[in-house]
Amino acid sequence: MRLLKSKKGLSVVVTTLIILVVSVLLATVVTFYAINVTTTRVQEESIHLTKQHIWYNTTGSWAEAALVILNTGGRDVVLDKISVRGQECPWTNVYYWRTNTVTVSADLNVTQKQLANMTPSDWQTTFTYLGAGETFTQATTDLTLKSGWTVVVYIANPDSIALNDVGLTVGITVFTSNAQYYVETNVAAAQ
Repeated sequence: MRLLKSKKGLSVVVTTLIILVVSVLLATVVTFYAINVTTTRVQEESIHLTKQHIWYNTTGSWAEAALVILNTGGRDVVLDKISVRGQECPWTNVYYWRTNTVTVSADLNVTQKQLANMTPSDWQTTFTYLGAGETFTQATTDLTLKSGWTVVVYIANPDSIALNDVGLTVGITVFTSNAQYYVETNVAAAQ
């Protein structure tokens, strides 16, 4: 009976403060755990476009574009489409070479022939990074690019590049499933 009549205990204010501090600490721990899980387990997509060019061959009346795409992110990507000046380039006009062992440091060169007429030895002359037996492949569908890999892309007759476009700035956009990557370059005259 003595226990029931005892008036000793925690005050309402102290009890409320304890409950408040515990709930704030619990929420903080859950938040930090969620941040840790999402940042360590989710790898971001990131590609870098470089060495972009568009040339117009003044003697042959044809154009070509070229660029290097590096996958600098932590995940593999699918290149859904490439557009020049907002116009999608058909995959049959795209020629590519992939590598994970070669760093493409020199600038890209214009080809002396239209891309459809290039032989493996022509590619070796134009693009000196190719090893024995390597050549550019004509694309047929979306391109995959593993994390840490590089792809060099040449595009035959992008958009409707003509003689009057020489000197103008033109945009090249690479689309993946998650993002768009955009660079600009000036159209240069070749030959």
